[in-house]
Amino acid sequence: MSTQADVKSLDTLAFVKAALAQFAHESNQALSEVEIQGQRAVDWITVDMAAFWKAEIRRRSDLVNNAKKDLEHCRTFKKVGNNQPSCIEEKKALEKAKALLDHAERKAEAVRRWTPVVTQQFRETCVRLVRFREVIDVDCPKAAAQLERMLKALESYREMASPADRGAAAGATGTASVARQADEPAPPASPAPTPSPAPAGTEAAS
Repeated sequence: MSTQADVKSLDTLAFVKAALAQFAHESNQALSEVEIQGQRAVDWITVDMAAFWKAEIRRRSDLVNNAKKDLEHCRTFKKVGNNQPSCIEEKKALEKAKALLDHAERKAEAVRRWTPVVTQQFRETCVRLVRFREVIDVDCPKAAAQLERMLKALESYREMASPADRGAAAGATGTASVARQADEPAPPASPAPTPSPAPAGTEAAS
């Protein structure tokens, strides 16, 4: 396996580190927003709508009872001889009140049926969000720390000269020294010693 690093730009690593930090920050915000909005939706179904339709059932039951009373009053007090009054308006009001009550009861039943389903689904979603948050809170800082170590190591490496560069520089220095020695002129030769004069009387004797 090759142990050489093929790094084209240190700025790219710095950019990746900054982007990773930005991703972790924005992801944390998004997860918090999802949890808040999800809980609001669950509460709206399981609490708000349950209370609303329960109250509507009581209100519409009262409408049905009042419509029945109105119809009975019409049949009793508007009777002329043996002729039964039609009481068309009262009958229509009773039918409408019953339809509204039936609608409220079906809505309340739907809320009761979907409450455990929605609650369970939200719990499972929260479990997945917790796992994702662990990735953001644990793995992202680890990756950022690893990138920081890489950047410091590469910065130190960039400031150092490689052994090959040092050898080449040393070779170039030695060659220049030899060249300088070859180009320098040779020192002048020492002059021959001058013979000292012979003592007097010696030349005559010879």
